[in-house]
Amino acid sequence: MPGGQTVLVTGAAKRIGRVIAMELARHGFSVAIHYGNSRAEAEAVSRECGGAPIFQADLAKVDEIRRLFHDVQTQMGPLNCLVNNAARFTRIDPLDVTEADWDFIHDVNLKATFFCCQEAGRQMKQLGSGRIVNISSLGGIRPWAQHAHYCASKAGVIMLTKALSKAFAPQITVNSVAPGVIPFDNDVDARVQAMIDATPMQRAGKPEEIADAVIFFLTAPTFITGQILAVDGGLNHR
Repeated sequence: MPGGQTVLVTGAAKRIGRVIAMELARHGFSVAIHYGNSRAEAEAVSRECGGAPIFQADLAKVDEIRRLFHDVQTQMGPLNCLVNNAARFTRIDPLDVTEADWDFIHDVNLKATFFCCQEAGRQMKQLGSGRIVNISSLGGIRPWAQHAHYCASKAGVIMLTKALSKAFAPQITVNSVAPGVIPFDNDVDARVQAMIDATPMQRAGKPEEIADAVIFFLTAPTFITGQILAVDGGLNHR
């Protein structure tokens, strides 16, 4: 049982991160909620998680990542688990992508994921054990023409997961969950609907299903590491 297990969820104020944090709290984890700018939403998630502490940081800045992990450790003790969920997403024709567009995506999706893993790894090495789950994407497995910069960042997360699973073994497991189509609110435009129609399970996914996959990796045997679990209704095989 995860009783007493401290887990930091980045980008936990909204969308999939919010549901992951809530489900982890429901399963008995002691959750630290990270947010960037959405303080009111983070406070609402905190209430849903029984008053879980919230921590602000701009993950595009490595010094703020280091402060975040220091603050979490000071308030909650060393981390047992990390869920790297925070990410950015834009749709731009590759011929129009600027350096700023590229950095906007990669600073959080890939660079921040690495430095969060680094900080968590240091704490977990001191404990002698730990679990890291990186949220990647179907876009890191399959190419999307209008998202080359995003796909590159998430493919990087997948390879980073594999490399760190070797670097952090045997004390720490590092795995990744790759969500398929998980729409929120009015996200379903014609392009998204076409992906849903192409999904063998003939429906979109639910954020709770991503949370279930995260919980699997956080509680699975430690012999499971360096794995990428696509939660996509079979779409990556089409």
